[in-house]
Amino acid sequence: MSTDEVVAGALSGLGEPSNLGAEAEQHRRCIGEEFTRMALCGELDLPLPGGGRTRTRWEALTRWAQWDLSLARLAEGHADAVAILAEIVAEGTDDLPTGGDGARWGVWAAEPPGYTLEARRVPGGWRLFGVKPFCSGARVCTHALVTAREGDRRLLFALEVAQPGVEPLPGSWPGPGMSGSDTLDVNLDGVWAVPVGEPGAYLERPGFHHGGIGVAACWYGGARAVALTLLSASRTWDLDAHALAHLGAVDARLATIESLLDGSAAAVDADPLDTDGRARLRTMRMRAAVEDAAGEVLVRVGRALGAAPLGHDAVHARAVADLTVYLRQHHAERDLAALGRAASATRLDWEDK
Repeated sequence: MSTDEVVAGALSGLGEPSNLGAEAEQHRRCIGEEFTRMALCGELDLPLPGGGRTRTRWEALTRWAQWDLSLARLAEGHADAVAILAEIVAEGTDDLPTGGDGARWGVWAAEPPGYTLEARRVPGGWRLFGVKPFCSGARVCTHALVTAREGDRRLLFALEVAQPGVEPLPGSWPGPGMSGSDTLDVNLDGVWAVPVGEPGAYLERPGFHHGGIGVAACWYGGARAVALTLLSASRTWDLDAHALAHLGAVDARLATIESLLDGSAAAVDADPLDTDGRARLRTMRMRAAVEDAAGEVLVRVGRALGAAPLGHDAVHARAVADLTVYLRQHHAERDLAALGRAASATRLDWEDK
């Protein structure tokens, strides 16, 4: 059975209102099973960013996101972890857990206010103590890269999920959006972990910015999924001029994002180590452009079609809910302000010369 068929089955529709909770849990399990199958079959083995096939990598993430954003969230986390390990793990790191064939990695790096994960050096290695929020794949990943603090130092660790002390906290993600990604808070009580790279290496490496565009490629796939409902309606019903105007605007925005991803991928492949220092600016631009375009798609499809697809099309309703949540990985005006500061300090291509 193809990935399309498996995911289509998982998204075949919600039942009666009394079964919504059960259906959401079934969807989560289906996504977890598909993620596991993809790992076992090697379908998650994407080209590394900067290796000459970056656009192929992002196209895969977009395609998976168009099928299902929760599946793409898990796949993107695994692919990002593999890229991180390839970039910053020193040769001869023999104690790093790998898991072998079928390993499913997550990247648990969120550090919102109110949460602190403490790293302590103990005889024999390192242990982690605290609660880590927003851990996608909390019950389906076999391994995770996790950020933790030793005093003021931010370190990255690799750990095996199936060990004593790793406790996903049920109910810590009660919202419907992205519920299929199995994103939970995880309590880590003295968990063994292996340091990955030097302190600060996770954020300082060029691939951190390349990976940020991978997330935007997922947002783009989610926007395409929402937009397809309007496109399909235009080919089925006699839409009025207002709805068609919304479709025209949506098409223009998505076509622009496609071109921007093409250009960004070419730039990453041309300078994978960021020798020109423009990777951060490029990524902030790309994420801002996709967040803005996807937000407009959500608004225009809703205005064009009204409540009908949200109430009668379970796949569309889930795509809208998932995309609304996933886009909040972009920090709105805070990220735009950071982009503005970077633009102000850079000689820009669009300046008069």
